[in-house]
Amino acid sequence: MKLWSVGIIGLAGLAAIVAGAYSSPEVLLAVAALTAAGIGIGWPYFLGIPAKKTLAALIGLPGVGAAVAATYLPAPGFLDWTPSFIAVGVMAIFVMQLLRGTGQAQRLESTLGSCAGVLLSCLGAGWIASSRFNGVREMFLVAAISAAVALLAGLIRWPDRIVAPLGIIGAGLAGPLAGLVFSDIAVLPAALAGVVVGAVLVSFRRLVILSGEGLTILAAVGMGLGPVSAVGSLAYFIDKLLIF
Repeated sequence: MKLWSVGIIGLAGLAAIVAGAYSSPEVLLAVAALTAAGIGIGWPYFLGIPAKKTLAALIGLPGVGAAVAATYLPAPGFLDWTPSFIAVGVMAIFVMQLLRGTGQAQRLESTLGSCAGVLLSCLGAGWIASSRFNGVREMFLVAAISAAVALLAGLIRWPDRIVAPLGIIGAGLAGPLAGLVFSDIAVLPAALAGVVVGAVLVSFRRLVILSGEGLTILAAVGMGLGPVSAVGSLAYFIDKLLIF
């Protein structure tokens, strides 16, 4: 697939998350669970590692569990169980690698890469926490709009030395603008949130470029949804820092 298709998938996932947040908690949970499943299925294909079906379950299921917990846990502990799901997923990855036996190909790459996939899958619960936090979704919108700008910048087929600063600056400018239009968040915190979100997303763009244009559709799904998932927890924790 073409490299720009990864950005399109990320934008589609982001749009689904925003739509789910303004529909109902159950719809947002379904979107978050599907996002985690998409990361679980696609991430092993992006890494090009063996035992893809088993790793898909071990990566995706902790993310689904974290999303369910974030939906139903009482405030303010929306993400209290997320570290536990990450730990269970990582331990399951290590056990699975041990069961594969000695001398298996790409064991180190498979272990480290799959653990990163578990982290990305579980961090998507942050979108649910951000949506539930204080009930007004101010930082949720700031992060979503900043992420959309960074993803759109990533679609431009220019060198990284141009696109990376463009994406970060664009997201940093979109954050305050979204804050002024949709919320009462001050300009500086909104700009900081936008810059952080933009930096995360453009860094993943570099990984896509290094992988070349030989990505399968499942690999593109995993790589497109992974960074979008991670941004959710960033938005939530930045929002908490602004209040506490």
